[in-house]
Amino acid sequence: MNLQAWKEWAKKLKKEVFTLYLAYQDPRSPFWAKVVTIIVVAYAFSPIDLIPDFIPILGYLDDLILLPLGIALAIKLIPAPVVAESREKAESILSKEKPRSWIAGFVVILLWILLVTGIFYFIVDNFSLLQKES
Repeated sequence: MNLQAWKEWAKKLKKEVFTLYLAYQDPRSPFWAKVVTIIVVAYAFSPIDLIPDFIPILGYLDDLILLPLGIALAIKLIPAPVVAESREKAESILSKEKPRSWIAGFVVILLWILLVTGIFYFIVDNFSLLQKES
């Protein structure tokens, strides 16, 4: 696969993620489809990867495998008419301008802060229990 093919594939993935973002907002999307969709979209837009990119080979596996699998799962869970309409909207919007959502960015950052805080408190709480038992 040459560089141009990779760029086209990445562009298609971005369009699919934006399609999912629009489908998430549609009231016809089922609850569980929305749950999967928001996880996939948040992961796609998150600056933090499950496996950091600086780790050789493994660092890009999450982008090459997990993200496409998540997109495929979310699309299967959303009704076909909703996906079709969302793709049309995405195509129209992306052809005019790049979407920016400060709210979505804020939500992703907030989720990461909550996750890190929860892990921190879990570790501190368990460490203090170990100290009391000694």
